Amino acid sequence: MKIAILVEGATETAFKPVLLYFLKSRLQQMPKLKFIPHDGRIPKGDKLRRIVENLLIGKDAFDAVIALTDVYTGTNDFKDGEDAKAKMREWVGNNPNFYPHVAQHDFEAWLLPYWSTIQKLAKSNKSAPAGLPEKVNHGNPPSYRIKEVCETGKCQRSYNKIRDGARILKDQDLMVSVNQCPELKAFINTIIELSKGDLIP
Repeated sequence: MKIAILVEGATETAFKPVLLYFLKSRLQQMPKLKFIPHDGRIPKGDKLRRIVENLLIGKDAFDAVIALTDVYTGTNDFKDGEDAKAKMREWVGNNPNFYPHVAQHDFEAWLLPYWSTIQKLAKSNKSAPAGLPEKVNHGNPPSYRIKEVCETGKCQRSYNKIRDGARILKDQDLMVSVNQCPELKAFINTIIELSKGDLIP
């Protein structure tokens, strides 16, 4: 099983080793996952359709394409996660091998369950945002919250998505985040289902 995963950028790519480690413990047959970063945001409209179609044809074709977008893109393209998935489906058309997924409101929501690690890196005792990680926004998405705690902490440097995303995830049990983040669970379950594994309940 070869799966192409369209992602927004480098933070999601830093997530790949943690995801692979997690999947190895749950799957008999590991899929080949290729993360394809798009420097800031997943393409829209016909461009997304063309990318998906091209990945599914030819001698090096993938068996499936997953698109993973943030709901918060810096624009007002998406109202929420369901709207983002519906729009991506509409742009790509009726393609049974395309699976749209979202990080709500941005990828960093999936890092919030590891707040004690974030505090250690930032050298801060600032408490975690209230509520479920994927509900944290209010015009201040999770990436901004992590940036703020880094900049106000004693580490005295800003949050760097690539460097710090990987450091926050290092040696973490991904199940901690899966249990708090339904969109993350849905994304991982798509990979598990395509790989004929047992879904996470």
